[in-house]
Amino acid sequence: MSESNGGVAAAQDPAYAQLTSLKRGVPGVIGSVIAGVDGLLLLHDLTDGTEPHDLAALAAATFGLGRQTGLALRQGPFRESTVRSHRGYFSVYAINDRALLAVLGADGLNVARLHIEAREVAGRLGAMLDVHVANQIRL
Repeated sequence: MSESNGGVAAAQDPAYAQLTSLKRGVPGVIGSVIAGVDGLLLLHDLTDGTEPHDLAALAAATFGLGRQTGLALRQGPFRESTVRSHRGYFSVYAINDRALLAVLGADGLNVARLHIEAREVAGRLGAMLDVHVANQIRL
């Protein structure tokens, strides 16, 4: 995966297809980013003017706080976090130990449905990344 915003190459990317399916499958999803846990933007489908690099950085900050909370409470590694603000939602899901899926949602978003769909998308993205990394090692 490389940083992309929806061009022809992105439309053919299976990871981008996962973001599109999440947006189409859950009413209220504005868009998503895939980011490294270091805040590096990898891919996004935002079209509303939200700065994807900012969302990637916020996802990394959310991950850092969640990771430290899990460690301090001895509850294990970070899995997900949701922030509800006055006008919407921001949810971050661990794809694996190096990548995050962050979803921006409108105020009327059905969070329960988002969690069901986004967890499945994060799982599929994790499998794609595993295959991608395995193929990189063979080269």
